[in-house]
Amino acid sequence: MSKGFVIVVMGVSGSGKTTVGRALARAVGGRFFDADDFHAARSIDKMRRGIPLTDAEREPWLMALRAAIDAWLEESGITVLACSALTARARRLLGTDRKEVRLVYLHGPAELVAARMRRRDHFMRPELLRSQLAALEPPQDTLALDIALPVEDLVARIRAQWNL
Repeated sequence: MSKGFVIVVMGVSGSGKTTVGRALARAVGGRFFDADDFHAARSIDKMRRGIPLTDAEREPWLMALRAAIDAWLEESGITVLACSALTARARRLLGTDRKEVRLVYLHGPAELVAARMRRRDHFMRPELLRSQLAALEPPQDTLALDIALPVEDLVARIRAQWNL
């Protein structure tokens, strides 16, 4: 029996997952983790060079995240995880189908995402956006929010969705 629950804030790189996730965790007194911190150094290096990861390269990362989610569910309180979770398979591996794991999908125009990516210093290069959009399988029956909204509004909508 789990004690807490996990909110996975998902979307392509540059959609605001980390910004929204941190703000949400702060607002609800929860913990925040970024899935980027779970990547192997060789994976980060590959993405830094503008080369997308293969499914086989993503699998150990997703399994490490699954183990972390399972552990967080045993702790009391809310944990927020910023994670791309672009495909249905990735979300299955993460266990987002469990009632204790809630999913928030941040989406918006590619032009806005690309502009955000160009303004930041991150290993995920803007040239990888096309491959992320090609891989994206938008989730069904989940909270989907437009990234054009202010962060405060996004957090308020997430909190309202689950009475947080």
